[in-house]
Amino acid sequence: MAERVLVIGSGGREHALAWKLAQSPQVQHVFVAPGNAGTADNGKISNSAVLVSNHTIVTQFCKDHNIGLVLVGPEALLEAGIVDDLRAAGVRCFGPCARAAQLASNSSSSKAFLERHGMATARWRAFSSPQEACRFISSTDFPARVVRARGPAARKEVTIAASKEEACRAVQEVMQDRMFGEMVVVEELLQGEELSCSCVTDGVTVASVPPAQPHKRLQEGEQGPPTAGMGAYCPVPQVLPALLEHIRGAILQHLVDSLRQEGAAYVGVLQAGLMLTKEGVKILNFKCQFGDPQCQVILPLLKNDFYEVIQAAIDGKLCSCMPAWSENRTAVCVVMASPGYPGDSDRGTEVTGLLQAEALGLQVFHGGTALKDGRVVTSGGRVLSVTAVRQDLMEALAEANRGVATIHFQGATFRRDIGHRGLWLLRQPLYVSTSGSPDVLPAPHIWAKPAEGVPRGGFAAFFDLKASGYHDPILVSQTKGLGPKLQVAQVCKRHDTIGQDLVALCVNELLAQGAEPLFFLTHLACGKLDAEVLETIREGIAEACRSAGCAFLGEEVTEVAAPCPPGHCELAGFVVGAMERGQRLLGLQRAQEGDVLLGLGSAAVPGRSFGVVRRILLTSSLHCSSPAPGSCGDTTLGDVLLTPGKTFSPALLPILRSGHVKGFAPTAEGLLGGISRLLPEHLSAVLDALSWKIPEIFCWLYKEGNLSAEEMAQTFPCGIGAVLVVQKELAQHVLQDIQRQQEAWLIGKVVAPSGSHVEVENLAEALQLSSPQQLSSSRAETQPQPGKRKVKVAVLVSGAGTALPGLIGSAREPGSCAQLVLVISNRPGVEELRSAARAGIPTRVIDHKLYGSRSEFDSTIDRVLEEFSVELICLSGFMRVLSSPFLRKWKGKILNASPSLFPHIKDGNAQQEPLESGFKVEGCTVHFVLEEPSAGAAIRREPLPGDSEAALEQRLQEAELRAFPPALQLVASGAVWLGAHGRTCWRRQRQEQEEGSGEAAAAPQEPEGLRAEP
Repeated sequence: MAERVLVIGSGGREHALAWKLAQSPQVQHVFVAPGNAGTADNGKISNSAVLVSNHTIVTQFCKDHNIGLVLVGPEALLEAGIVDDLRAAGVRCFGPCARAAQLASNSSSSKAFLERHGMATARWRAFSSPQEACRFISSTDFPARVVRARGPAARKEVTIAASKEEACRAVQEVMQDRMFGEMVVVEELLQGEELSCSCVTDGVTVASVPPAQPHKRLQEGEQGPPTAGMGAYCPVPQVLPALLEHIRGAILQHLVDSLRQEGAAYVGVLQAGLMLTKEGVKILNFKCQFGDPQCQVILPLLKNDFYEVIQAAIDGKLCSCMPAWSENRTAVCVVMASPGYPGDSDRGTEVTGLLQAEALGLQVFHGGTALKDGRVVTSGGRVLSVTAVRQDLMEALAEANRGVATIHFQGATFRRDIGHRGLWLLRQPLYVSTSGSPDVLPAPHIWAKPAEGVPRGGFAAFFDLKASGYHDPILVSQTKGLGPKLQVAQVCKRHDTIGQDLVALCVNELLAQGAEPLFFLTHLACGKLDAEVLETIREGIAEACRSAGCAFLGEEVTEVAAPCPPGHCELAGFVVGAMERGQRLLGLQRAQEGDVLLGLGSAAVPGRSFGVVRRILLTSSLHCSSPAPGSCGDTTLGDVLLTPGKTFSPALLPILRSGHVKGFAPTAEGLLGGISRLLPEHLSAVLDALSWKIPEIFCWLYKEGNLSAEEMAQTFPCGIGAVLVVQKELAQHVLQDIQRQQEAWLIGKVVAPSGSHVEVENLAEALQLSSPQQLSSSRAETQPQPGKRKVKVAVLVSGAGTALPGLIGSAREPGSCAQLVLVISNRPGVEELRSAARAGIPTRVIDHKLYGSRSEFDSTIDRVLEEFSVELICLSGFMRVLSSPFLRKWKGKILNASPSLFPHIKDGNAQQEPLESGFKVEGCTVHFVLEEPSAGAAIRREPLPGDSEAALEQRLQEAELRAFPPALQLVASGAVWLGAHGRTCWRRQRQEQEEGSGEAAAAPQEPEGLRAEP
């Protein structure tokens, strides 16, 4: 049944809230009290004259009008306890209780709260005496120039003074004249980039909201007096993902957890005003609702039902309905204010041009407006918020300014440079330290400048080590070159990845010492300088340094005289890192018998291996422009060979410093060489190659180069970018921590001395099992032709599956043809929902118990799949039987993984029944789901390692993890599809036709080695 909703407030934020709620099919009507001209009789939205300051009257209004949900905008009402009163009367309300709302309303209380919980903020003190406050301002060694009023009469939130004298005058105004309050808080004036980060929370789960950057000053160029906000844009593209993850975990989640620990569970929207300083992220203030105008650029980007998200948060089930945000879309909002704002402003001036602005596809949110004789007139300071949503920041900014130009009222004040700061920063993303918190990703916070007076032909720079937060550091350095890989890049004319490769090579070696990378320099020697190539390499290095959390200080370029070929170049990198003197180095002597080896996934072929790669290319019939093994059709062999190595620094450094890891080594020197570095002479290691996913490029090199398994292990990392040694009892804990960031597996163990120092079992078998289908030549026709667009995939779960992490990791890989857009569970609270939420994937709970029939349940799933434009479905432990109409509609678009059995079992527990009935489990098969199971619908099979029946279920899960992701990529790429005859078709050459007609065609064939029933 559709609900009636009450939104309390009268600004642009409240108009945006009502506008978004009215879009829900579950909302019958939205009342706004007192509202404005934009919310007066606007479709499902209308104003109410209820007296919002009287909580008893509001409660009675809700009961009289059957209000099912209340949203409160003004923070003064939240502080006054309106949420507490409404909930006590049985009215559902979205917002924090009065105690939690003090985080925003009471500056001294919020500062004390931050200090209690070790959260970084500006230095501050609260005063009840103006004389003491002024003495503090004059005596501090930092700029104490922010004055915040506190008291029941406080109207002015903050004064940012230009000098200590002005700050003292502001204190006198606040306290001596009692103009704005009874207490004053004096804060340090922080320098940096200001950012607003919000979240929706149910008191436990935190759902991040895309960051928005407000523009607070009245005039362009950040001049003039501070305001509540003259515009904003969202998302903020220059903020790196590592920094956003730090803000979500170390700030927003920490805030919510700390409030809950203090008995003030926070339910609602929490917005943190942040300053990105060179010391790290510092908290400026809080709002207990979306900010204004931030709300006007955030909600237009929300894809799913806002009403459903709110209800899930109130019920404490936010993890089952996480908000989903539009990708590749940017919102820009420009505020139009009355003359005189932020002081006393004119009222009653007619506003025109609103319809013309909306005709441009813009959304105009009303703030200080009213209706007078059927005309819209101004009634406050900030009158309108003109919002444009477009593909990128520049386009959205242009459209918002175009809309502003169509709207007129006398003396309108607005800024034309909203978002200009973001456009400038896009060319040099923000660098901020997060290393102050031990359990978050470290990000760069480098403040370096070129040294003056350096002779021509050299490069030098200064680095402020003290600002990095180290007390007694030891510096660690590393230098590396790319070697023959650079020559292959030159042949392929691909220079965009080699800079990333070089940074990864150097930084990963630092990690082996437990050091954090600080800064990076490079040297390029070439026969003749190519400016375009140099810029491409430089951009790759800069991007990799940002990902690694270190500064790129610069490069030195040398032109080498003849006989060096014009296109030839050599590239070397140099990185410096640091660690505290007391930190224990990761040493090989710490490994013991029984320890476990964890492998980190990487598809890169390291530079050291390219001597062998070049030899294989010289003898192969293929060349760098040939289609790559297992590609989506637009990837060449050269592209795959030049895949850059992974930089493990941001994800791994907190884990290495946790004390749970005994050793770490990258495998750039080959799998055997990397692991040997971790082992003392009196110990050996045994690996099982069937325990991890080997990228298809290594299988191709193995086959094409006619190499032995031993040669492969000596030369190539075979899909393992680095190895960790961990105590057996801690292995699963550490593995789960790593898997939240990237692909990783338990690949082996440390054993007593054996015949060889490192033994890799089953490597030849693993390379053959993962071997790609025959490569098509450039003239081969394929059916259907794969496109470059990624296929949208949904995963259906019930809490019993294990494939979701592998599917998430596979979809994140650069060459992936699939995009996970939705996870649906028929059971609430399962781990897969939390895994999807952590990965930023929208989730839905469709509880089968709430539906009267299977067809009704399936129809609901189908509607949600259509809502997210899903094209493929993966079943990962989904325990419901899908109806025939559903299977017919999605025929050829549903994948599942089942045990491969002889003979086939149609019903029952496939993991246990074979042991009791004499059936043999051969492996795990990924197949298309049909109304009638068929062996011909199989896509990929993974055999089971070993023969221990006791570990059958675990081995099946491991086989499913290896089989499902590549099977999904095969289908998403168009290399595999279900034919009309109900059998799997493969894109491969039919040599008979090719020999007869010179053409290639797709033929329905059963894949080799897939003879078992799915």
